[in-house]
Amino acid sequence: MTKKISIIVPCYNEEKTVDIFYKAICETFKKIPNYQPTIIFVNDGSIDQTLPKLRKLVQQPEIESHYLSFSRQFGKEAGIYAGLKNATGELVTIMDADLQDPPEMLIEMVHLLETTDYDCIGTARENRKGEPPIRSFFSNMFYKLINKISDTQIVPGARDFRLMRRNMVDAILELTEYNRFSKGIFSWVGFKTKYLPYKNVERVAGTSSWNFWGLFKYSIEGITDFSTVPLIVAVWLGLLVMVIAFLALMYIVLSALISGNPTRGWSSTISIILFLGGMQLFFLGIIGNYIGKIFLEVKQRPLYIIKEKK
Repeated sequence: MTKKISIIVPCYNEEKTVDIFYKAICETFKKIPNYQPTIIFVNDGSIDQTLPKLRKLVQQPEIESHYLSFSRQFGKEAGIYAGLKNATGELVTIMDADLQDPPEMLIEMVHLLETTDYDCIGTARENRKGEPPIRSFFSNMFYKLINKISDTQIVPGARDFRLMRRNMVDAILELTEYNRFSKGIFSWVGFKTKYLPYKNVERVAGTSSWNFWGLFKYSIEGITDFSTVPLIVAVWLGLLVMVIAFLALMYIVLSALISGNPTRGWSSTISIILFLGGMQLFFLGIIGNYIGKIFLEVKQRPLYIIKEKK
């Protein structure tokens, strides 16, 4: 019996990779003929020739393909959610068009789902070879930090590339939150998952749309989406500074009463005031980030707007 697999491919400026990706998927599924793939390309407001290429690709007879094209760039998270909403397969996978998610791994992933009771087969990079050292360092720190402060555990190096059963996909679609961090959502829904390690693969063509600042903001989103620890830290650190300031004040008062000398150190006082003011602004920023998320949620705007589809 033939089973249908939906392949979700978020795309942003991937004109150099979509054709290569399509051919790689064709070659992969020749080795697992009992499975019928359907590719769902999600064009996230690309400004190159990605959309014209997708229009041509969906006319190709080898594999059934469709595309959704957003009215503007809404981000990869919106692309993933749109793909999941439109996926109809019994099995669903998410892949990058740049072939950093090796298509040949689908063969083992399909086999494991069919021969075990796992609900999801995920992937995790063993290393980050080929990336700038600073990016690798902060990425490793992110996984260590979020796993310490959040109840939702994320496997270090985990990718969005995973093969899921329909029941897991339906559970993910029930989470309609505006602020989305898919790696956390995949773990939060709690289905039984096995991760396959693999070595880092460089892009087959083109350049990544992710830069260090974009990844940093994405990591902050992940932390604040799945943990309130930053707020708790702000409270306890504020109390600690208040106690230290009170003790320092008592020392100054007692010193003035006992010695009779006026308190000196105008410059040091100003420095302390500036330090405390900066700390207050920093924690106001943390609180503001959480309030901003509430603001976006209560507006209930759609995660994306589709301009064209086929």
